[in-house]
This record gives sequence, structure tokens and C-alpha cells, in this order.
Amino acid sequence: MATIEEALEIERLERDIFRGASTKTQLPRTFGGQVAGQALVSAVRTVEPRFQVHSLHGYFLRPGNPGAPTVYLVDRIRDGRSFCTRRVTGVQDGDAIFTMSASFHLGDEGPSHQDEMAEVEPPDDLPDAATSMDPERLWAMREWEHWDIRPVPPERVTQRPGVVSPQQVWFRYRHPLPDDPLFHVCTLAYMSDMTLLGSSKVTHPDEPTQNASLDHAMWFLRPFRTDDWLLYDQSSPSAGFGRALTGGKIFDRSGRLVAAVVQEGLIRTLRS
Repeated sequence: MATIEEALEIERLERDIFRGASTKTQLPRTFGGQVAGQALVSAVRTVEPRFQVHSLHGYFLRPGNPGAPTVYLVDRIRDGRSFCTRRVTGVQDGDAIFTMSASFHLGDEGPSHQDEMAEVEPPDDLPDAATSMDPERLWAMREWEHWDIRPVPPERVTQRPGVVSPQQVWFRYRHPLPDDPLFHVCTLAYMSDMTLLGSSKVTHPDEPTQNASLDHAMWFLRPFRTDDWLLYDQSSPSAGFGRALTGGKIFDRSGRLVAAVVQEGLIRTLRS
């Protein structure tokens, strides 16, 4: 399967028009993380290097065809002294399949605080999916063979009062990646769509549903590397009417909160 470099590859067609590569996949529709990651790379290409991504907000409008490339149209909404804003639309066959706003910041001095990382089983104590006999994990391993993804077993997930649907997942890219911080941000945008909607099914494991990401928001809080262990501490605070709200805090192994994610997804009961 594709490496992350291949999955995020884009070609500049015009000043603000880009084409993202299609990659080999087992999925019937384009993986949402790939569309979000390529859209973010397109936005990054239109911003001066001194600006860093601090947030993105995206909507998945239509399922993408994984066998066809996606064209990304970038609008330069604002170029300020401290902030830049871009809007990106991903298009296939003349239809918008994804739209995203991304904001970039120079960085300033100010107060600092963060939530603490939960006490959680370290990744080295959890099995690598490559050694698993679980058919679902082996399928995911084939699709994302370059990622080391280690879910904490449900019975050992940190339980907190009032949190009804918790899930914790350690992950990292298996191979060394470039030092460019923006590449790691785009890689995390790709990865952040993986496993998050699954937190909505923790309390409904046997209920058959049609699942799809509807929207996706991220905030990048501190520098990090995606080729080192990150903890995706997830929960689903609400589900109803065929939709579920999910969220995740992403910590590095030392306990620094490096990113936050919120996503609403479709979890519609399958009709007989």
C-alpha cells in the first residue's frame, strides 16, 4: 500500500490549483484522512513557510472515487501579519467531495497550560497488529501497513466519571519521516480520521450501522513527530438521530498535549 509520502503527494497545476494522487486501497471510497491531508498540503503550498497550521475545519460532502485523482482549488481568503486563512475545495468529476478552511499563525508569546494525559498502558506492552490473528486488525494492517496502530484493550481503557464511550489508541508511522514540522502536521491530519468514529461504537459494539465521517476539525497545539508514539485518547459524548459526535486529544509519549480533534459521523442503523 501507499507510503504517507505517496498518499500526500500533490501536483501543482496552476498557482492555486493542485491534483492529489490516487493510491492503491482496499476501501470502496477514498479514505477521508487522505482527502483532508492532501487538501491541507495544497493549502500549505500557498502560504509562506514562516506560518504554521494551527487549525482546520472540513466537511466530507460526497464519497470520493479512490481510483481517480482529486483536484484541489485553493482560495486565499486572508493574508495578515499574524494569521493567514485558506479555503480548499476537493473536486472529482466536477463535484465537490470535500471542503476545508485552514488557518495559519506565526506564533506568539502567552500563558501556557494543558490537560494531563491519562494513566494508560504504554504501547510497548500492547501487541503489534502485524502479529494479530484478528481478521479485522489484519485487514486494517494490510490497508495501513506503514502505520503501527495499537488499541488499548477495552477492559484496560482509562475510565472517567461521566465519559460513556471511551477509546484509547497508540499510533506511530513505522518509518523515519522528514524533519519538516508541516509534513508531520499533514501526516497527523491524514491519521486523525482513522479509528475516531469507532469510539461511538464502544457502547454499541453489536449494532450494525452504516458509518461515514461527516465533518472534521483539528487544532495543532504543540510540535510533535508522527514517527514517534502518540496517544489518541478518544470519546463519543453523544449519539442520536443517526449521527455521533466524537472527540480526541492527542498526546506525545512524554504527556504533552499536541493536538485536539472533533468529528461528527454518520452511524445510521442498517435497514433490513
